[in-house]
Amino acid sequence: MKTINCKVLVLGAGPGGYVAAIRAGQLGLDTVIVDGQAPGGTCLNVGCIPSKALIHAADEFEKSMHFTGENVLGISVRAPSIDLSKTIEWKDSIVKRLNSGVAGLLKKNKAQLVKGWGKMVDGKTCLVATDEGDVTIKAENVILATGSVPVEIPSLPFGGNIISSTEALSLDGVPEKLVVIGGGYIGLELGTAYAKMGAKVTVVEAAERILPQYDADLSKPIMASLKDLGIEVLLNTKAKAANEDGTALTVETTDGDKTLEASKILVTVGRRAKTEGFGLEELDLTMNGRVVAINDKCETSMTGVYAIGDLTGEPMLAHRAMAQGEMVAEIISGMNRTFDKVSIPAVCFTDPEIVTAGLSPEEAEAAGYETKIGVFPFAANGRAMTMEAETGFVRIVARKDNHLVLGIQAVGKGVAELSAAFSLALEMGACLEDVAGTIHAHPTQSEGFQEAALKALGHALHI
Repeated sequence: MKTINCKVLVLGAGPGGYVAAIRAGQLGLDTVIVDGQAPGGTCLNVGCIPSKALIHAADEFEKSMHFTGENVLGISVRAPSIDLSKTIEWKDSIVKRLNSGVAGLLKKNKAQLVKGWGKMVDGKTCLVATDEGDVTIKAENVILATGSVPVEIPSLPFGGNIISSTEALSLDGVPEKLVVIGGGYIGLELGTAYAKMGAKVTVVEAAERILPQYDADLSKPIMASLKDLGIEVLLNTKAKAANEDGTALTVETTDGDKTLEASKILVTVGRRAKTEGFGLEELDLTMNGRVVAINDKCETSMTGVYAIGDLTGEPMLAHRAMAQGEMVAEIISGMNRTFDKVSIPAVCFTDPEIVTAGLSPEEAEAAGYETKIGVFPFAANGRAMTMEAETGFVRIVARKDNHLVLGIQAVGKGVAELSAAFSLALEMGACLEDVAGTIHAHPTQSEGFQEAALKALGHALHI
């Protein structure tokens, strides 16, 4: 059996893992990274990237459909069609390019990629099953970056017509009737995409409103958009069971049981840390519920063993994992680092999009702050008007006493691209006057950020 000795072993080549390995390599640490699938993890292979490709294709198709009828732009086209197999082929080509890019970066920085499923034997040793046989890796430091997996409903096991988001990204055709279980961001992103491509979509949500992780003001425009797209949303409704071939789903509503016909049943009720299959039981790690407990250096209860990303719990976001991975590599190299981010932005790629950074008004109040809040609607923004994107707003939350910005939220077309500006303001400790006094290019949607700050200060210029 082949044995590899190294300074750093990274288990999992998702966003957190591969960034940790790249940074460790840059710092001159002898690094080995292990994963059984192509580098990039869930995010690159069956998550963030492919879903955004599918969403883009759906948006383009919906635009073309929009122009088959009367429209204010005066554009007229014949009835379009979509070949989903070609769309999936294009999506896969993007994933393949990025896979190659990550592999190239690992090689460039002398981080050795071992392809195979690794299992920890103890806190310093990992056994990897590769196509060429088993490989033992012994490391001074271990970074656990195993990620997360879709949550499965016991009464609706995945298989056949009952699918997770992974299968939803590789369908061979647009389903005639798609039932989505779960009104969170994953279900709504994919449900919206397929509705735009022509599927009859029904969303089943157990809570009293969609996107319960966001405040109601942010989710209201999404609900209106779903209605415009013809998506039926069943709130306060629980999925019970499907028939044998997965073509019908029984749900429990406030008015009793109801049966929904389905070509596919997409289960998107969340993700959970991947804690099985890699030898966690062989490690003496303190757990925080179902996730691995860590401190502000991502250290676990075992010396020399670190954990990053989804394995450590919420927020389960690729960019959080990346930041943690970079930090841990630097800590192992001898730097004094701690994870003390003021802002970890979150984006929901629905139509319209949602972006949040820092505290919401309710969270700020719960934390004991008296606040000043400014809201600027895109209906008063020139750039939004020219893009037929007047739905939504930018909102800024600041302390009342010293005007320190505590949080920024927005809902609207393309607002995901404002996330960097929002986070930068929070990380730099900006006050309302800093945002209001910064010249924002005209005409852009970013002006809504400046105007929201002006509104909070009591002298908005364009509303």
